[in-house]
Amino acid sequence: MFQILMTLLIFIIIVIPIGMYMYRIATYQKTFADPVLNRLDNGIFKVCGIDPQNGMGWKKYVLSLVLTNAFMVFVGYIILRIQFLPIFNPNGISGMEESLSFNTIISFMTNTNLQHYAGESGLSYLSQMSVITFMMFTSAASGYAACVAFVRGLAGKDKKNMGNFYVDLVRVTTRILLPLSIIVTLLLVWQGVPQNLSQNVTVKTLEGTMQDIAMGPIAALESIKHIGTNGGGFLGANSSTPLENPTIISNIIELLSMMILPGACVIMFGKMVRDRKSSNNVPNAIKARKSLFGREGRTVFVAMSIIFLIGLFVCYYAEMAGNPALVNAGLSQSMGNMEGKEVRFGVSQSALFTTVTTSFTTGTVNNMHDTLTPLGGMIPLLHMMLNLVFGGKGVGLMNMIMYVILTVFICGLMIGRTPEYLGKKIEGKEMKLTALCIIIHPLLILAFSAIAVATKSGLAGITNEGFHGLSQVLYEYSSSAANNGSGFEGLADNTLFWNITTGLAMFFGRYLSIVIQLAIAGSIMRKQFVNESAGTLRTDTTTFTIALVLIVYIFAGLTFFPVLSLGPVAEHLTLWG
Repeated sequence: MFQILMTLLIFIIIVIPIGMYMYRIATYQKTFADPVLNRLDNGIFKVCGIDPQNGMGWKKYVLSLVLTNAFMVFVGYIILRIQFLPIFNPNGISGMEESLSFNTIISFMTNTNLQHYAGESGLSYLSQMSVITFMMFTSAASGYAACVAFVRGLAGKDKKNMGNFYVDLVRVTTRILLPLSIIVTLLLVWQGVPQNLSQNVTVKTLEGTMQDIAMGPIAALESIKHIGTNGGGFLGANSSTPLENPTIISNIIELLSMMILPGACVIMFGKMVRDRKSSNNVPNAIKARKSLFGREGRTVFVAMSIIFLIGLFVCYYAEMAGNPALVNAGLSQSMGNMEGKEVRFGVSQSALFTTVTTSFTTGTVNNMHDTLTPLGGMIPLLHMMLNLVFGGKGVGLMNMIMYVILTVFICGLMIGRTPEYLGKKIEGKEMKLTALCIIIHPLLILAFSAIAVATKSGLAGITNEGFHGLSQVLYEYSSSAANNGSGFEGLADNTLFWNITTGLAMFFGRYLSIVIQLAIAGSIMRKQFVNESAGTLRTDTTTFTIALVLIVYIFAGLTFFPVLSLGPVAEHLTLWG
């Protein structure tokens, strides 16, 4: 418990300055790194023909994002197919099969990093660097750029200009992702994570057998894997292997790495919407009071934290309770459920890592989620179904704002208050788009899960009978639709059916949400500010925060409780009954 509390305390300490820094980047204010990075950015703009002064509306911003990502998908797919060439391929890896190449390239471009292959045997160093690591940067930068544009739209300081996607993409990469990745890479190398271009090493073990030890640029991939909330491992066992995560210190470094930017996005949001007061169009009545997070940011941060801490407590408690089947067999469970966990981390760090990686939608794992207790496994599953508990690359913030708008509308109807948010009226168009955005996520999860359990191709991949088999299916599509990428494992997913269906879930889960959310921000951006009155529902109070958390859980219950009751809940009752 001390390890958990100290990790969370360090997160709170470092997320504040990172959030302030992201705020300055998003609003084009001066930073300490400008003398160096301005030259780098301007050089990139000149080579690529980017005009930093050319602003974009939401439609042009979305089109630029989608087309840029599509071009990267095309190039990356070709590289995966021809990786058999002797270019940075000392281990002689062959080209990747068509459906797996489709799944992999969609996975990494959508920041999901779902892996239906083992990295040490499925990818050459060329693919690891030019496709996997490269897309970990660009997919994360695309997501954060969309988040920044979304917040600019909500702040409404400019009624037509949401920013320039290409400028945001470059600035997020050079000023946030690259510097942090370099720091984390050096820290991981210090802890013993390999960083080289050597071929795999074959050694003789203490038992007298021969074993291949993976080499390669592991530390560089590990850093952006966590900083960019990507999650795809260089190795098949991900961060549960000592080559990716050798010590308790490296484990904490990786935990904090995947937490800081999603948390910082909320602080950035709070400070940007607070800056509405600098616009002459904003009435004095809605000028935000100064606070560290900004009052609106504080509401979102506290709501996310409440949901996260509830999930962490349930996961930790369930894993510490152990497995009653093993107790009945005469085996001690005093250390909790240690199946599938590394002894160097134990239950506490495993439960924290599990909750963080699915709350911050990273997808990296330091234990096998398939071996979690039913309730312990339900928490990462539920948080991916919610997809708003901090989330990754700004996704959690954008999704939580959808629920804030929904809460404003529902509470306004209940008490007869005007549905307003951030000084703008919430009308029919915004509510229709919000409802559509909220519905898409569960639709993808439940529809694809239904197809999987109703077809021979889907059933062929399920390796466990009964309730746990359904949990495997739900987890795979929840991970895909939430762009998380972690897996229950045990699912035989490298088949045409699973590669195509999860690829589609990842694609629609990523881009449909971004398009709709930017459309909502674009609509709100063009609205006139209205004066606050006695009929205005305040969204920066404790009461509203509690209402927001309750509405999130109520919607989750109405949407997912039936299928969860047939999966992890039924498995728990059977096991403990």
